[in-house]
Amino acid sequence: MMVATPNKQACYAAAMRMLVRREHSVLELTQKLSNKEFEQVEISEAINTLIEQNYQSDERFADEFIQMRFNQGKGPIKIRADLKQRGIDQFDLTGFDFYLLAYQIRERKFGKEMPSNFKEKAKQQRFLQSRGFSFEHINQSFKVT
Repeated sequence: MMVATPNKQACYAAAMRMLVRREHSVLELTQKLSNKEFEQVEISEAINTLIEQNYQSDERFADEFIQMRFNQGKGPIKIRADLKQRGIDQFDLTGFDFYLLAYQIRERKFGKEMPSNFKEKAKQQRFLQSRGFSFEHINQSFKVT
C-alpha cells in the first residue's frame, strides 16, 4: 500500500476519477497523470495500488476496447494498432466474426447489390481497408452468403 502524502493521494484520486469514467490502460493512465505533472514515482505507486485493488486491469480494458471498436465496425488490423498504441500487446480477437462484420459494414454503406464495375468494387474495398479489415475479410465480404 502506498504511503499517503498529499501529492500521492492527489495522484491516486486523479487516476481513480479517470477510471470511474471509463477503463484506461496503464499507458494511458501514466500519460494522463504525467500531463498533470505528477512525479513518475507517484504515478507508478498510484497505478500499482489501483491494480492491486483491481480497479485497473489492462485485460479488462482490452476486452471492453475490442468490443467497443467491433461495435463501431472496425476491423482487426485497426483494433490491433489502436491497442498497441495504448500499450496493450496481449489480447484475444478470436471470439469476433470479422468476416460477417465486413460483409455487414459493406452492405450497410453500399447496399446489398454487388458492385457492377471494377471502379466501384475498388472504392468499396478501399473503404473496408480504411476500417481496418484484412484483404481476406474484404474479399469474403463480396461473396454472396
